Amino acid sequence: MNDPPTPAETAPPHQPKGLHLVPVRFRQATEFVTTWHRHHGPPPGMIFAIGAGDNNGILRAVAIVGRPVARHLDNGTTLELTRTASDGTPNATSMLHAAAWRAAKAMGYTRLITYTQTGESGASLRGAAWRVVAQRPAHRGWNRPSRPRTVPEVQCQRTLWEAP
Repeated sequence: MNDPPTPAETAPPHQPKGLHLVPVRFRQATEFVTTWHRHHGPPPGMIFAIGAGDNNGILRAVAIVGRPVARHLDNGTTLELTRTASDGTPNATSMLHAAAWRAAKAMGYTRLITYTQTGESGASLRGAAWRVVAQRPAHRGWNRPSRPRTVPEVQCQRTLWEAP
């Protein structure tokens, strides 16, 4: 008699073989981002996080979803994918981009956005069928007369993406 199929063999077409979705708590997600994200630290909070694990139980990528950073987008029905980080496992971030949108929709949200910086290709977003909504010019940082900030920030042009 044959053995039952492994999770990798029965993975849906949008889920790479050898990877599966795993729940991730905030502390674990922030530690992963601290270790693997190229240019940002972890965000200060989240609504939820999702991970991509391999068949050996190793966490390969995380996605953290929270309220939109821009106040004018924080309308109660929009979420922002604030961080994704990966150890370089192929297709892991595309899988998480798609899963984050499915989870957000299941929770009743109607829009999920994220940003890429100049020099980032957006390949994992395109792989999950996200679309470019706008190009945002570099700005002078988060420091405003009404809310002073002392943290130095690297400013660059950004691309705003939206889930399908």
